[in-house]
Parts: sequence; structure tokens; C-alpha cells
Amino acid sequence: MNILAIESSCDETSAAVLVNGHILSNVIATQLIHEQFGGVVPELASRAHQQHILPVVERALADANLPKSELSAIAFTRGPGLLGSLLVGTSFAKALALGLNVPLIEVNHMQAHVLAHFIETRQPTFPFLCLTVSGGHTQIVRIDTPLDMTVMGQTLDDAVGEAFDKSAKLLGLPYPGGPLIDKYAKEGNPLAYKFPMSEMPNLDFSFSGIKTAIMYFLRDNMRVNPEFINEHLADICASIQHTLVQMLLAKLKRAARETGITEIAVAGGVSANSGLRTALTKLGEEQGWNIYIPQFEYCTDNAAMIAMAAKFKYEQGDFTPQTVSPLPRMSM
Repeated sequence: MNILAIESSCDETSAAVLVNGHILSNVIATQLIHEQFGGVVPELASRAHQQHILPVVERALADANLPKSELSAIAFTRGPGLLGSLLVGTSFAKALALGLNVPLIEVNHMQAHVLAHFIETRQPTFPFLCLTVSGGHTQIVRIDTPLDMTVMGQTLDDAVGEAFDKSAKLLGLPYPGGPLIDKYAKEGNPLAYKFPMSEMPNLDFSFSGIKTAIMYFLRDNMRVNPEFINEHLADICASIQHTLVQMLLAKLKRAARETGITEIAVAGGVSANSGLRTALTKLGEEQGWNIYIPQFEYCTDNAAMIAMAAKFKYEQGDFTPQTVSPLPRMSM
């Protein structure tokens, strides 16, 4: 089983090679052009994917020391994501699979984030719960088998990753601002300022309200002291991060209580946040949970997780026809 996987859902072009269940290479090309615009520009992202995809794939195959002729299948991210970005990866995968006469395997980007846990040696046992957190998604997912996942709760408006980035923008921090909030939060008091946490029914989330509250909080304090942000940046960041993390963990704790599941994982770009990782580990110790947190390289978008998801589909003969097209709003 030799699988080449391609990930191009947003602004990172990645290719990975999996041989008999083991990741042999995982190459990622990051697009820096978006920093000057304060966010991902879809048209620029798709153009950058066109420039990066061939050298990234060639590098992944070279690192794995595997010729194209020995590939068993080509896997790719079908969705969710940006249409233009997905189109580049999908078209490349279809053409390569057709040329090599090997099957295609479509992968759901969010399912792949969950299955990134099976790249590593310490793996959760079924069933388990996974908190998937990124710039575009916030979900609590129950996983009964690698290909049987149920979304128990999700955000009804904005994702937590967006809340981090928008808060950073309000603070005047450059894009991407989420990691910078994490950086400054380490030096601040998480209880310095209190922000309201949205109370949503069931296991769903909402982060639009806290973004508005942070905006008004900064506006009102800046009127009194124009240097308020500069003078209290660490405490503000720590308080924002603490509030967002507590919102996530409150719902996760409820999901674990309702299901009785004690195998708990976290995945997605925001799972790289040190505040979340620390708080989840502490909560796991208090609740008697087994906690699974992926390595940093598998938190953000990468093709290794696409390859791992494709492995399970390959084993079941779940292949995709050449008529496939991208699905930007693909659901889990």
C-alpha cells in the first residue's frame, strides 16, 4: 500500500507518502504572501498552490525514496476548504491517478485532522471524543471507527480559530495572530479581565459574541487610556485565551459526561495552542481521562493526515471516480 496524499484546502500546499501504514515523508509549502493582507486571499492562495504543488509532490516522493511507478493510489482533500485551492489539488490528483492508472481516494479534511492521531504510536481506542478546532471549524466529534464519525456539537457562527485571529487583529497584531496571542498570554494573568462566555444549547458553540465583547472592551479602555493595549498586552492576551479555552473545555466536559467516554483527543490548527494543550491535560487528570494531543507538525494542515485517512479507505476499497469535483462545504 503506497499512497501519495495531497492537501490544498486553504493556504498550505502539502504532499505526503504513506507506505504500508507508515508516513515516510510530509512536505509542506507555506504561503507567506497573505501576511500583508491580514488574512488568506483565495485567489492568491490558488495561484500559489499551482506554483508549489509539483515541486512539493516531487520532494515528498524523493524523501520517501519511492518512484511514481510504485504508487498504489492517489489521495486528495476534496473539502471542506476554499474552492480555488481545492480545485488545484483535486485536478492534480485526478490527472496523476489517470496517468498512472491507479485509484483515487477523496478525503474529508476534518476527518483527516481526527485521524492524524493514528500517525503516532500512542493512539486513542474506540470510541473516543475529539475536539476539532481550527480557523474554519469548531466541533466535538464522536469516533466509533476510523470511518464512522458523528458530530455532536459545532459552532453556529464563527470558529474559535477565527476568534483568536480577529482578537489579535483588534490588538494590532500581525496575521496570523492566534499564535501571537498564545505567545503573549504566557507572560500575562489569565484572570486580569473577564469576558462573557456564550451559553449555547446542547453541545454547540458560538464565538461571535465574545469577539464583539472584546471589541467594545478595547474601545472603551482606549478612550480612557490610548496606551491601554501596549501597557496591558500580556494580560489582555492571557484573558482572551483563557476565556476561549474555557468555552471549549466546558462543552467537551459535558460531552464526556453525557457519553461516558474517557478517551479524549484534540485536533486541528488551534490544538497547537499551548494554553489549550495545558488546560486540557490538567482537566484530563482531574476527570480521569486519557488525553491525546498530536505533535505540532500534525496540528496544522498537512498531507500526512490525508494519507492516514486514505489508508483506512484503501483498506475498505473505498475509491473515488474520476468525475469527482471539489466540495468546499463538505460535511463530516
